[in-house]
Amino acid sequence: MIQDDESVQVAAELMRRHHVGDVVLYREEGGRRIPTGIITDRDLVVEVLVPGLDPTTLAVRDIVTSPLSVARTDDSLFDALERMRAKAIRRLPVVDADGALAGILTMDDVIGLFTELQGRLWAVVERQREHEQRRRP
Repeated sequence: MIQDDESVQVAAELMRRHHVGDVVLYREEGGRRIPTGIITDRDLVVEVLVPGLDPTTLAVRDIVTSPLSVARTDDSLFDALERMRAKAIRRLPVVDADGALAGILTMDDVIGLFTELQGRLWAVVERQREHEQRRRP
């Protein structure tokens, strides 16, 4: 997480250090970090590198995607995915009931989850098939 007055360079360094493709901007409010925006690796390329801007002098607030779309911790996965589809985004910050950042749902996470679930479902089908073959050779 980063405050909106930090430089784009600092945001890029955070992404590299933590091996992530985004950094969430926040403001402090009552001891909570309330997300206000998100900067992605794609934003860095499209908004800074291609135009030839200096990332050391440009503040992240100058390239942030706004308004910020979020999911709530009590939203269903389906609702969060529908929001991602409708907004054409690959990363969706998740906030708690107080509006503080609870996590980030990424398309990579979802694909990994569905891949794991598909494998588990296949294992169930395979066990049922084997069970049936033992019962009725």
